Amino acid sequence: MTHKNVEFGIDSFADISNDAQGNPVAPGQVVRNVVEEAVLADEVGVDYLGLGEHHRSDYAISSPDMVLANIAGRTTNLRLSSSVTVLSSDDPVRLWERYATLAALSNGRAEIIVGRGSFTESFPLFGFSLDDYGSLFEEKLDLLDKLRTQQPVTWEGTFTQSLNDVTLHPELESDDPLPMWVAVGGNPESAIRAARHGLPVIVAVLNGPHARFAPIADRYRQSLAEFGKPGLPVGFQSSGFIAETDDEAKEQFFEPWRDYMTKLGRERGWMAPSRAQFELEIAQGSLFVGSPESVAGKLAKVIELLDAGRVTIRVSTGVLSHELIMKSIELYGTQVIPRVRELLG
Repeated sequence: MTHKNVEFGIDSFADISNDAQGNPVAPGQVVRNVVEEAVLADEVGVDYLGLGEHHRSDYAISSPDMVLANIAGRTTNLRLSSSVTVLSSDDPVRLWERYATLAALSNGRAEIIVGRGSFTESFPLFGFSLDDYGSLFEEKLDLLDKLRTQQPVTWEGTFTQSLNDVTLHPELESDDPLPMWVAVGGNPESAIRAARHGLPVIVAVLNGPHARFAPIADRYRQSLAEFGKPGLPVGFQSSGFIAETDDEAKEQFFEPWRDYMTKLGRERGWMAPSRAQFELEIAQGSLFVGSPESVAGKLAKVIELLDAGRVTIRVSTGVLSHELIMKSIELYGTQVIPRVRELLG
């Protein structure tokens, strides 16, 4: 397969960060910084922006569509998406309406990435039980997909409201459905579910080698064929950071990454990572950290390995400063993306 049409994106979770002097940045300023990062990404040729949904103190964005609406008015080409919307604790009707409105504001650049969510704070916050974790997602994905493709919709739900011949507004200006992807981890069943709906997938590679996710991509493509669906893209998302040299990138990124992973590890039962593990994640694992040439070379190899149609680099990590994120985005757009395209031919 040729890779002429690979999309290159960035994700941000709007981590509560420090400024260049190491002082904490207020959440409101973090949100405004994310907008500036998106504007720069658009200017330097990045194709896609995704904003994560979180409801906890270490991230600043709980309503990605609100921030994306602001970004829509200041950008021209960026595709704008959630990354991810925690569908299990959302309302598919309201979700479709919000992103249809974003599509209007952005001249058709809106899309949705839905997932079950690796953070679960939204469930009790919005009145849902974690006992229904899987069932909520299954039913709401079914409803949202029907709202995308079959309006007017008649629907009888268990966890969702019943609908009788409903058409939602605003109507899309395109005849195509509102674009939607499904975020998956290491569970083949999630990929099979997405294939059954005929939806593209993006694989979250948080640690370890990308090669261990190749079977997920293969199973997804096999399932598409079994369900009689057309071929669809597979994307992947991993963390990354780019500086002028490999050494500079490692020194600037290590402490924010280590502290972030240590905090997350305390919640999930992981050991605090060492410098040796950090170096191994760069050399053989999920991290895209280094000079433009180093990052481009690794990206090209993983794109070919997974036969990927979209690459997304998470640019925010812990207290990593806005200034360093901006420089990383600039190098990604101006040097890494052109070099990857060159390597892929």
